[in-house]
Amino acid sequence: MPAAGSGRRMTSLEKPKQYVHLLDKTVIEWSLALFLNDVRCTAIVVVLAKDDSYWPTLSVANHPKIRIAQGGAERVDSVRNGLQTLQGKAAASDWASEWILVHDAARPCLQKKDLDALLTIIDTDHNPLAGGLLATPLADTLKQVDNKQRVVNTVPRNGLWRAQTPQMFRFDVLQRALNSGHAFNVTDEASAVEQMGYQPRIVEGQVDNIKITVTEDLLIAESILSAQLT
Repeated sequence: MPAAGSGRRMTSLEKPKQYVHLLDKTVIEWSLALFLNDVRCTAIVVVLAKDDSYWPTLSVANHPKIRIAQGGAERVDSVRNGLQTLQGKAAASDWASEWILVHDAARPCLQKKDLDALLTIIDTDHNPLAGGLLATPLADTLKQVDNKQRVVNTVPRNGLWRAQTPQMFRFDVLQRALNSGHAFNVTDEASAVEQMGYQPRIVEGQVDNIKITVTEDLLIAESILSAQLT
């Protein structure tokens, strides 16, 4: 779980967005909860900024299932560091076929039924090396604009999906993808795997698996979580 970002689009907050409270937990505690309570998840690596002073204050910081890694300059660096922490001193071959899920610390509303669907469908897919990810079909009309905010093109939305997390890949495939020379500019793990020639499987998730990006998303997430708890 990469959690080393500073939330540059939420400068009005006094702390990084993953440590803002929603109901009775912080965003990152909500994002972790589903995995901590799932027996299929044997270990979690939370990737933190070097100077993170908030994480040690959380009760979950001492959970025996959780390990810590230091974040890098970009997301790809952070996830790579997380994989190295998981592997530890073990041989790469010991981890090669293990399933790895990468989930955003700022996605606190993931539902168990979506996690179950992802794990089942990807584990039984006819091309397991390709892995897969949760996503939702795009409903909005897309406009391409120029630097004067004038529309220059309408992009057909047929076949377009909005990528979410978790994203699920074999350890060896993901590690090789992130270590490739093409991975420096990717914004999610699936993109790196795609550049190796694989075609990850899409598993349709819920639209309420939102990523908190702007301040208004906190209110939306709180409403979603409240509804899930009733």
